[in-house]
Amino acid sequence: MPRILGVDPGSRITGYGLVDVEGREERFVDCGSIFTEGEHLPPRLKTIFESLTAIIEEYRPDQMAIEQVFMHRNANSALKLGQARGAAICAGVMAQLPISEYTPTQVKQAVVGKGGADKAQVQQMVRMLLKLPEVAAEDASDALAIALCHAHASATANQIGAQAGVVMKGFRRGRFR
Repeated sequence: MPRILGVDPGSRITGYGLVDVEGREERFVDCGSIFTEGEHLPPRLKTIFESLTAIIEEYRPDQMAIEQVFMHRNANSALKLGQARGAAICAGVMAQLPISEYTPTQVKQAVVGKGGADKAQVQQMVRMLLKLPEVAAEDASDALAIALCHAHASATANQIGAQAGVVMKGFRRGRFR
């Protein structure tokens, strides 16, 4: 049963969510938020890296999925987000996890069924799909949505491969590798 770690990177708050996948059924494992403090970016990046490393060591995921950076109106914010994303990816790479990336639109499409869904719709669908008693915090819910997106994309890729008589390994970035 593969375990997927979803990561919603942020320089102030990074969300994480873990789901186990058996066939086409996903089961909630854990989720939460990593809060960083201070004005200087390097210590915040260290917090993201070390926290995700500890989460990976504790839960032993088989795969990691992370949201791609989208361009903010503020280039400085986009750069900080990219650096937070890099710290998260490094934690996964150091643990030798295969890492897949998804755009916000791909995540919303996979979870809600429409790429233009708002945050509240994503949160409610995550709650329903994982049978959670309540809606998770926004960043944690987004991370769970990323994990679910990867689970759905991987299942679809494997189904297509099975129909073609091919075993798919390494489905990443919306393309077969």
